[in-house]
Amino acid sequence: MLKALTRNKDVDVQYYLCDKGFDVDKIRDKTDAILLYEDQNFWANCVPDELLGIKNSNIPVIVKIGDPWDATKYDVKASQEKYKIDGYFGTYASDFFYKYYPKNFNYKCILYGVEPSLYQNVIPFEERIKDKILNSGAVASTKLTNRIFAKLTKGEGDPIKHYKLRTMCNSLPYVDYTTTLGHEYVGDKYPLLLQKYATAIAATTDIYTMKYFEMPAAGCLTFMEITDKNYGKNLGYRDGENAIFINEKNYKEKFQEYLSDINNPKWKEMANLGRDHAMKNFNNDKGIESLVELIKEFK
Repeated sequence: MLKALTRNKDVDVQYYLCDKGFDVDKIRDKTDAILLYEDQNFWANCVPDELLGIKNSNIPVIVKIGDPWDATKYDVKASQEKYKIDGYFGTYASDFFYKYYPKNFNYKCILYGVEPSLYQNVIPFEERIKDKILNSGAVASTKLTNRIFAKLTKGEGDPIKHYKLRTMCNSLPYVDYTTTLGHEYVGDKYPLLLQKYATAIAATTDIYTMKYFEMPAAGCLTFMEITDKNYGKNLGYRDGENAIFINEKNYKEKFQEYLSDINNPKWKEMANLGRDHAMKNFNNDKGIESLVELIKEFK
Protein backbone atom coordinates (compact mmCIF):
# COMPACT_ATOMS: atom_id res chain seq x y z
CA MET A 1 0.00 0.00 0.00
CA LEU A 2 2.94 2.35 0.60
CA LYS A 3 3.85 2.21 -3.10
CA ALA A 4 0.30 3.06 -4.05
CA LEU A 5 0.39 6.10 -1.78
CA THR A 6 3.23 7.59 -3.84
CA ARG A 7 1.39 6.81 -7.09
CA ASN A 8 -1.75 8.72 -6.15
CA LYS A 9 -1.82 12.17 -7.77
CA ASP A 10 -3.82 13.64 -4.87
CA VAL A 11 -1.22 12.78 -2.24
CA ASP A 12 2.23 14.17 -1.54
CA VAL A 13 3.81 11.64 0.81
CA GLN A 14 6.62 12.30 3.26
CA TYR A 15 8.07 9.46 5.31
CA TYR A 16 9.68 10.18 8.66
CA LEU A 17 12.02 7.94 10.59
CA CYS A 18 11.14 8.24 14.24
CA ASP A 19 12.88 7.66 17.51
CA LYS A 20 10.81 7.12 20.65
CA GLY A 21 9.28 10.53 20.18
CA PHE A 22 8.38 12.56 17.09
CA ASP A 23 8.05 16.34 17.21
CA VAL A 24 4.88 17.35 15.35
CA ASP A 25 6.08 20.96 15.16
CA LYS A 26 8.49 19.84 12.40
CA ILE A 27 5.58 19.25 10.04
CA ARG A 28 2.89 21.56 11.43
CA ASP A 29 2.64 23.94 8.45
CA LYS A 30 3.02 21.45 5.63
CA THR A 31 0.98 18.40 6.55
CA ASP A 32 -2.71 17.61 6.05
CA ALA A 33 -2.71 14.32 7.96
CA ILE A 34 -0.48 12.02 9.97
CA LEU A 35 -0.75 8.32 9.14
CA LEU A 36 0.28 5.85 11.82
CA TYR A 37 0.84 2.14 11.26
CA GLU A 38 -0.94 1.18 14.49
CA ASP A 39 -2.46 2.77 17.59
CA GLN A 40 -0.01 1.26 20.08
CA ASN A 41 3.64 0.37 20.20
CA PHE A 42 4.00 -2.83 22.19
CA TRP A 43 3.87 -5.24 19.27
CA ALA A 44 6.37 -4.33 16.55
CA ASN A 45 7.69 -0.85 17.38
CA CYS A 46 6.01 0.56 14.29
CA VAL A 47 5.02 3.93 15.74
CA PRO A 48 6.72 6.45 18.05
CA ASP A 49 5.98 6.20 21.74
CA GLU A 50 4.88 9.81 21.70
CA LEU A 51 3.82 12.48 19.21
CA LEU A 52 5.35 15.54 20.85
CA GLY A 53 3.10 18.57 20.57
CA ILE A 54 0.10 16.67 19.18
CA LYS A 55 -2.21 18.07 21.87
CA ASN A 56 -1.76 21.55 20.45
CA SER A 57 -1.95 20.45 16.82
CA ASN A 58 -4.87 20.52 14.41
CA ILE A 59 -3.33 17.92 12.10
CA PRO A 60 -5.67 14.91 11.96
CA VAL A 61 -4.15 11.57 12.97
CA ILE A 62 -5.35 8.50 11.07
CA VAL A 63 -4.36 4.98 12.05
CA LYS A 64 -4.22 1.66 10.23
CA ILE A 65 -5.31 -0.90 12.77
CA GLY A 66 -3.73 -4.30 13.35
CA ASP A 67 -5.73 -7.35 14.39
CA PRO A 68 -8.76 -5.92 16.23
CA TRP A 69 -8.72 -8.64 18.89
CA ASP A 70 -5.32 -7.37 20.00
CA ALA A 71 -7.22 -4.40 21.40
CA THR A 72 -8.07 -6.59 24.39
CA LYS A 73 -4.39 -6.37 25.41
CA TYR A 74 -4.26 -2.59 25.92
CA ASP A 75 -6.39 0.45 26.64
CA VAL A 76 -7.65 1.65 23.24
CA LYS A 77 -9.20 4.79 24.73
CA ALA A 78 -5.88 5.75 26.29
CA SER A 79 -4.15 5.21 22.94
CA GLN A 80 -6.67 7.40 21.18
CA GLU A 81 -6.11 10.19 23.65
CA LYS A 82 -2.34 9.75 23.65
CA TYR A 83 -2.01 10.11 19.87
CA LYS A 84 -5.10 12.32 19.48
CA ILE A 85 -6.48 9.91 16.86
CA ASP A 86 -9.25 11.16 14.60
CA GLY A 87 -9.90 8.10 12.45
CA TYR A 88 -9.06 4.45 11.92
CA PHE A 89 -9.03 2.26 8.84
CA GLY A 90 -8.39 -1.35 7.93
CA THR A 91 -9.65 -4.20 5.78
CA TYR A 92 -11.92 -5.57 8.51
CA ALA A 93 -15.70 -5.24 8.31
CA SER A 94 -16.98 -2.36 10.42
CA ASP A 95 -19.12 -4.59 12.63
CA PHE A 96 -16.05 -6.68 13.42
CA PHE A 97 -14.01 -3.60 14.31
CA TYR A 98 -16.69 -2.45 16.74
CA LYS A 99 -16.65 -5.79 18.54
CA TYR A 100 -13.36 -4.63 20.06
CA TYR A 101 -13.38 -0.84 19.79
CA PRO A 102 -15.82 1.75 21.20
CA LYS A 103 -18.83 2.57 19.03
CA ASN A 104 -17.93 6.28 18.90
CA PHE A 105 -14.56 5.66 17.22
CA ASN A 106 -14.46 6.78 13.59
CA TYR A 107 -13.61 3.72 11.46
CA LYS A 108 -13.66 3.07 7.72
CA CYS A 109 -13.35 -0.34 6.08
CA ILE A 110 -10.95 -0.06 3.14
CA LEU A 111 -10.37 -3.18 1.06
CA TYR A 112 -6.84 -3.36 -0.29
CA GLY A 113 -3.87 -5.72 -0.37
CA VAL A 114 -3.23 -6.53 -4.03
CA GLU A 115 -0.17 -4.71 -5.36
CA PRO A 116 -0.84 -4.87 -9.13
CA SER A 117 2.79 -5.16 -10.23
CA LEU A 118 3.17 -8.42 -8.28
CA TYR A 119 0.24 -10.07 -10.05
CA GLN A 120 0.59 -8.91 -13.66
CA ASN A 121 2.11 -11.93 -15.40
CA VAL A 122 0.96 -15.03 -13.55
CA ILE A 123 1.72 -18.64 -14.53
CA PRO A 124 -1.06 -20.07 -16.72
CA PHE A 125 -3.61 -22.16 -14.81
CA GLU A 126 -2.97 -25.30 -16.86
CA GLU A 127 0.75 -25.28 -16.01
CA ARG A 128 0.26 -25.39 -12.24
CA ILE A 129 0.09 -28.21 -9.70
CA LYS A 130 -3.46 -29.52 -9.90
CA ASP A 131 -3.64 -32.60 -7.69
CA LYS A 132 -2.68 -30.74 -4.52
CA ILE A 133 -4.44 -27.83 -2.84
CA LEU A 134 -2.34 -25.13 -1.18
CA ASN A 135 -3.04 -24.16 2.42
CA SER A 136 -0.86 -21.47 4.00
CA GLY A 137 -0.64 -19.23 7.02
CA ALA A 138 -1.17 -19.57 10.74
CA VAL A 139 -2.97 -22.61 12.14
CA ALA A 140 -3.76 -23.95 15.58
CA SER A 141 -1.86 -26.81 17.16
CA THR A 142 -3.90 -30.03 17.31
CA LYS A 143 -1.97 -31.49 20.26
CA LEU A 144 -4.21 -31.79 23.30
CA THR A 145 -1.76 -30.17 25.71
CA ASN A 146 -1.20 -27.24 23.35
CA ARG A 147 -4.93 -26.81 22.87
CA ILE A 148 -5.54 -26.68 26.60
CA PHE A 149 -2.69 -24.20 27.08
CA ALA A 150 -3.98 -21.94 24.28
CA LYS A 151 -7.54 -22.04 25.61
CA LEU A 152 -6.40 -21.09 29.09
CA THR A 153 -3.85 -18.41 28.17
CA LYS A 154 -4.42 -16.98 24.69
CA GLY A 155 -7.91 -15.55 25.07
CA GLU A 156 -8.97 -13.81 21.85
CA GLY A 157 -5.55 -14.67 20.39
CA ASP A 158 -6.21 -18.41 20.48
CA PRO A 159 -5.52 -19.55 16.88
CA ILE A 160 -8.47 -21.95 16.89
CA LYS A 161 -10.81 -18.96 17.19
CA HIS A 162 -9.51 -17.62 13.89
CA TYR A 163 -8.22 -20.61 11.92
CA LYS A 164 -10.36 -23.61 12.84
CA LEU A 165 -11.27 -24.76 9.32
CA ARG A 166 -7.81 -23.92 7.99
CA THR A 167 -6.39 -26.18 10.70
CA MET A 168 -8.85 -28.96 9.87
CA CYS A 169 -7.80 -28.91 6.21
CA ASN A 170 -4.23 -29.86 7.11
CA SER A 171 -5.22 -33.43 7.97
CA LEU A 172 -6.13 -34.13 4.35
CA PRO A 173 -3.51 -35.97 2.23
CA TYR A 174 -4.05 -33.80 -0.83
CA VAL A 175 -3.48 -30.51 1.01
CA ASP A 176 0.00 -28.96 0.88
CA TYR A 177 0.59 -26.74 3.91
CA THR A 178 3.16 -24.01 4.46
CA THR A 179 3.50 -21.81 7.53
CA THR A 180 3.48 -18.03 7.27
CA LEU A 181 7.27 -17.63 7.36
CA GLY A 182 8.55 -21.19 6.99
CA HIS A 183 9.48 -20.86 3.32
CA GLU A 184 11.32 -18.58 0.93
CA TYR A 185 8.16 -16.95 -0.44
CA VAL A 186 7.78 -14.22 2.17
CA GLY A 187 6.38 -10.73 1.62
CA ASP A 188 6.40 -9.69 -2.04
CA LYS A 189 7.42 -13.22 -3.04
CA TYR A 190 4.19 -14.76 -1.75
CA PRO A 191 2.44 -14.50 -5.15
CA LEU A 192 5.19 -16.74 -6.59
CA LEU A 193 4.21 -19.49 -4.16
CA LEU A 194 0.54 -19.10 -5.00
CA GLN A 195 1.24 -19.40 -8.72
CA LYS A 196 2.67 -22.87 -8.26
CA TYR A 197 -0.83 -24.17 -7.48
CA ALA A 198 -4.06 -24.20 -9.42
CA THR A 199 -6.08 -24.13 -6.21
CA ALA A 200 -5.68 -22.62 -2.75
CA ILE A 201 -7.60 -22.35 0.52
CA ALA A 202 -8.64 -19.04 2.08
CA ALA A 203 -10.18 -20.00 5.40
CA THR A 204 -10.62 -17.83 8.47
CA THR A 205 -13.30 -18.44 11.05
CA ASP A 206 -14.32 -15.00 12.28
CA ILE A 207 -13.25 -12.53 9.58
CA TYR A 208 -11.84 -12.69 6.07
CA THR A 209 -8.16 -11.85 5.58
CA MET A 210 -6.02 -10.62 2.68
CA LYS A 211 -5.68 -14.22 1.49
CA TYR A 212 -9.19 -13.77 0.11
CA PHE A 213 -7.72 -11.07 -2.14
CA GLU A 214 -4.24 -12.43 -2.84
CA MET A 215 -5.08 -16.01 -3.82
CA PRO A 216 -7.64 -15.16 -6.53
CA ALA A 217 -5.42 -12.32 -7.77
CA ALA A 218 -2.61 -14.85 -8.29
CA GLY A 219 -4.90 -16.89 -10.53
CA CYS A 220 -5.77 -19.61 -8.04
CA LEU A 221 -9.17 -21.23 -7.99
CA THR A 222 -9.88 -20.33 -4.38
CA PHE A 223 -11.79 -22.39 -1.85
CA MET A 224 -13.14 -19.70 0.46
CA GLU A 225 -14.62 -20.17 3.87
CA ILE A 226 -17.77 -18.07 3.62
CA THR A 227 -20.23 -18.22 6.50
CA ASP A 228 -22.80 -16.04 8.22
CA LYS A 229 -20.20 -15.27 10.89
CA ASN A 230 -17.02 -14.26 9.04
CA TYR A 231 -18.33 -11.39 6.88
CA GLY A 232 -16.99 -13.07 3.72
CA LYS A 233 -20.19 -12.31 1.87
CA ASN A 234 -19.20 -8.62 1.97
CA LEU A 235 -16.45 -9.28 -0.58
CA GLY A 236 -18.77 -9.86 -3.54
CA TYR A 237 -17.58 -13.29 -4.66
CA ARG A 238 -20.15 -15.70 -6.08
CA ASP A 239 -20.12 -19.36 -5.19
CA GLY A 240 -19.51 -21.57 -8.23
CA GLU A 241 -18.86 -18.54 -10.42
CA ASN A 242 -15.58 -16.94 -9.31
CA ALA A 243 -14.84 -18.92 -6.12
CA ILE A 244 -15.91 -22.08 -4.31
CA PHE A 245 -17.49 -21.48 -0.92
CA ILE A 246 -16.66 -23.93 1.85
CA ASN A 247 -17.52 -24.40 5.49
CA GLU A 248 -16.86 -26.96 8.21
CA LYS A 249 -19.62 -29.25 6.93
CA ASN A 250 -18.95 -29.32 3.19
CA TYR A 251 -15.22 -28.65 2.67
CA LYS A 252 -14.24 -32.26 1.98
CA GLU A 253 -17.09 -32.65 -0.49
CA LYS A 254 -16.07 -29.47 -2.32
CA PHE A 255 -12.45 -30.55 -2.51
CA GLN A 256 -13.40 -33.96 -3.90
CA GLU A 257 -15.66 -32.40 -6.51
CA TYR A 258 -12.61 -30.60 -7.86
CA LEU A 259 -10.09 -33.43 -7.45
CA SER A 260 -12.30 -35.95 -9.21
CA ASP A 261 -12.35 -33.81 -12.35
CA ILE A 262 -9.22 -31.65 -12.21
CA ASN A 263 -9.00 -31.11 -15.98
CA ASN A 264 -12.49 -29.71 -16.35
CA PRO A 265 -12.13 -26.31 -18.12
CA LYS A 266 -14.70 -24.75 -15.79
CA TRP A 267 -12.08 -24.55 -13.03
CA LYS A 268 -9.84 -22.33 -15.15
CA GLU A 269 -12.76 -20.13 -16.10
CA MET A 270 -13.77 -19.78 -12.45
CA ALA A 271 -10.19 -18.94 -11.47
CA ASN A 272 -9.96 -16.27 -14.17
CA LEU A 273 -13.20 -14.65 -13.01
CA GLY A 274 -11.97 -14.69 -9.44
CA ARG A 275 -8.74 -13.06 -10.54
CA ASP A 276 -10.64 -10.34 -12.39
CA HIS A 277 -12.76 -9.65 -9.31
CA ALA A 278 -9.78 -9.42 -6.95
CA MET A 279 -7.66 -7.28 -9.26
CA LYS A 280 -10.52 -4.85 -9.81
CA ASN A 281 -11.85 -4.52 -6.26
CA PHE A 282 -8.94 -5.14 -3.89
CA ASN A 283 -5.97 -3.43 -5.54
CA ASN A 284 -3.91 -0.97 -3.53
CA ASP A 285 -4.58 1.98 -5.81
CA LYS A 286 -8.32 1.70 -5.25
CA GLY A 287 -7.67 1.36 -1.52
CA ILE A 288 -5.62 4.56 -1.51
CA GLU A 289 -8.46 6.40 -3.23
CA SER A 290 -10.70 5.44 -0.30
CA LEU A 291 -8.01 6.47 2.17
CA VAL A 292 -7.71 9.90 0.51
CA GLU A 293 -11.48 10.31 0.87
CA LEU A 294 -11.14 9.53 4.58
CA ILE A 295 -8.35 12.11 4.97
CA LYS A 296 -10.45 14.76 3.25
CA GLU A 297 -13.21 14.23 5.82
CA PHE A 298 -10.95 15.75 8.47
CA LYS A 299 -9.54 18.69 6.48
